[in-house]
Amino acid sequence: MADLCNAFPGRVIGLATLFPGEEGAEDILNQAFDLGLAGVKFHAHVQCFDMNAPELDRIYGLCREQNKPLVMHVGREPKSEHYLCDPYEICRADKLERVLKAYPGLKICVPHLGFDETSAYARLIEDYDTLWLDTAMVLTDYFPQGRSENLNRLRTDRIMYGSDFPNIPYAWDRELIWLARSGMDLEDLDLILYENAAAFYNLDR
Repeated sequence: MADLCNAFPGRVIGLATLFPGEEGAEDILNQAFDLGLAGVKFHAHVQCFDMNAPELDRIYGLCREQNKPLVMHVGREPKSEHYLCDPYEICRADKLERVLKAYPGLKICVPHLGFDETSAYARLIEDYDTLWLDTAMVLTDYFPQGRSENLNRLRTDRIMYGSDFPNIPYAWDRELIWLARSGMDLEDLDLILYENAAAFYNLDR
């Protein structure tokens, strides 16, 4: 990933990952950050971990110390029979709130607007300036309630456009077209399509 970032400077922002609890986790992250990676990506459904597990405490602390954000797929959907754990057991908005309370200043983004607990996550972004949500797949008809989601009711300075590219089951520009036709004002579109991500990833504007 670091090589890819170096091959496309300014166009690719790479994140590291690891398995929570694996030996040498801090060294792995320090090496990743030294290579220029911008943060960490976790996917609880795939990696089968509880975000409140004690082995994550040092990881959260390290990311906060180095001002590195976390993208954490800890919403309960999409659920798949192919996962080795039940997302409804390990993923909940109240679990993430415990992390936000324990690590003030730690920046976290939850993909898919936290689906299917979008209302709970909407409340959390009102209360925590270090939490962002992304729009991946939720504005289209991939999820059942997707097209009824009204971004204007959310805190738009904490919403980032997300595509799930290249692992998407629809045309890559479908959500961009949806946003262009949504009737949102240009200031909010600028936040969702650029400014919020720049703030989250500490980009030089």
